[in-house]
Amino acid sequence: MVGMATAENFVLAIGTKKGLWLATSQDRREWSFTGPHFLMAEIPSVGIDTRGGRTRIMVGVRSEHWGPTVAHSDDLGATWSEPEQGAIRFPEDTGAAVERVWQIYPDAESRPGVVWAGAEPISVWKSTDGGEHFELNRGLWDHPHRSDWGAGYGGAAAHSIVVDPAGDTVHIAMSTGGVYRSLDGGASWEPRNKGISAYFMPDPNPEFGQCVHKIAADSAVEGRLYAQNHHGVYRTDDNADTWTSIADGLPADFGFVMLTHPRREGTAWVVPLKADGERIPPDGDLAVHRTDDAGGSWKRLSKGLPGKEYNSVLRDAASGDTAEPAGVYFGTRGGTVYASADEGETFTEVIAHLPDVLCVRAAVVAGA
Repeated sequence: MVGMATAENFVLAIGTKKGLWLATSQDRREWSFTGPHFLMAEIPSVGIDTRGGRTRIMVGVRSEHWGPTVAHSDDLGATWSEPEQGAIRFPEDTGAAVERVWQIYPDAESRPGVVWAGAEPISVWKSTDGGEHFELNRGLWDHPHRSDWGAGYGGAAAHSIVVDPAGDTVHIAMSTGGVYRSLDGGASWEPRNKGISAYFMPDPNPEFGQCVHKIAADSAVEGRLYAQNHHGVYRTDDNADTWTSIADGLPADFGFVMLTHPRREGTAWVVPLKADGERIPPDGDLAVHRTDDAGGSWKRLSKGLPGKEYNSVLRDAASGDTAEPAGVYFGTRGGTVYASADEGETFTEVIAHLPDVLCVRAAVVAGA
């Protein structure tokens, strides 16, 4: 079992406004840190690829001087590499430039070397060499809806990528635009937002234009996904053809985080915030909420968290691992990171006083 694993078999990556911190642990309670890596550069995205017995950490780096790129390390951050011309660049005919890499998503074990990325301006990219070079997905970039996609509060971002490990279905979510689905591996895309509200638009139920904050797939039920919206929490059981609300039982339906269990059906975590105009935990009481019945009910989890906390948790500042029991991790805009080794029942403080936490990623990097 994972509980008998050798030393330093968990890795935790924390991307902030001013650099990257890496931590390793044997028990998910005591952590050893290195960093900051890329000091003074923004790190909005991290991907940890453990396929094929290798641990590769990929980071979206945004320098105010050099611009954005993707760098990678195969030795837990001791050294970093990136192509001389940059890992991710728009083709010249697009007339566009990458502003920020919002998401790095290693594909399934069955597709070694394939890594997806989501970026600003709204775009999706694919690598076949382990994240060293990315190519623009022209099917989405040339989509007729693109000129009508707007920017969310943080920018125009393709921020969520969910790939079917056994097929060619890919779902993405963007702010703003909503959920789009491809059934042919990304060659073509169609909006899939029926049931998700866009109350802030003249038509609250448009085909696209929703500000979906994050999506995640149920690992045990084919065709089931969950979405945290700009007000609204939803589930689909038909591969995003239709969505239904599962917000009942939550103290608020606004937030950014959506995590799902690596194995168990119907289990997901959210971190509610009061509202779009008051982006703080409800009543200043920070808590994670977990459902074990696909949104039928929610359990409040706050043991080990501070009594009062007025900083929010951003969409990618939360992660899970694949251990048993599953770990849950998140960081706040106040620079504190918390970890749970028991699926959220209890949390411990990992580190505090970091810059604004933008991204948290965790992985099991060694077996028993």
